[in-house]
Amino acid sequence: MKRLVVLFALLSAAIPGFAETLTQGERERAMSELHATRKQFLDQVAGLSEAQWNFKPAPEVWSVAECAEHIALSEDRLYELVTERLMKTPAEPDKKAEVKGKDQVILEKVVDRSQKFQAPEMLRPTHQWPTQQALLDHFKESRNRTIAYVENTQDDLRAHFVPHPVLQLLDGYQWILLISAHSHRHTLQIEEVKGNPNFPK
Repeated sequence: MKRLVVLFALLSAAIPGFAETLTQGERERAMSELHATRKQFLDQVAGLSEAQWNFKPAPEVWSVAECAEHIALSEDRLYELVTERLMKTPAEPDKKAEVKGKDQVILEKVVDRSQKFQAPEMLRPTHQWPTQQALLDHFKESRNRTIAYVENTQDDLRAHFVPHPVLQLLDGYQWILLISAHSHRHTLQIEEVKGNPNFPK
């Protein structure tokens, strides 16, 4: 058995392009986060009337519909960033130390609503889905795609990096965690809208 382990290690080093993929623990953690925040979001928007869906606490404050659209748009853009941009950058394993410990930072800090940020133009809601159901169907399809990617990918997400405007350098796995944490953040925003005293009954 020991010989097999040594042989595998030697082969891994010798094969050009051989990459260490995510550990089972990393896969399970990311999928758990993605499943949990998917449920949180869908539970928060379930059964809302049109009046509740579109209620704005103030002209400059997003409605539930606008928060939901932002979540759906961000899911797609962040997934594309990982699979179409980040994974096409050269592997830079020497940068791993620079992002060490950021997994937990993302899961804790991104959901902290005490700090507010302006969404970039491309992620601002424009009411592009005609109905609540159409938006939610799109989100479910996108989140299922993200989960399937995490479950099956052989991409070496830990060796490719793209900077975040606030969190700075992140590896591919951390961007996946960010997808989940971001939807959690805006699900909390939906809770705030629903907690407004003028929210329709």
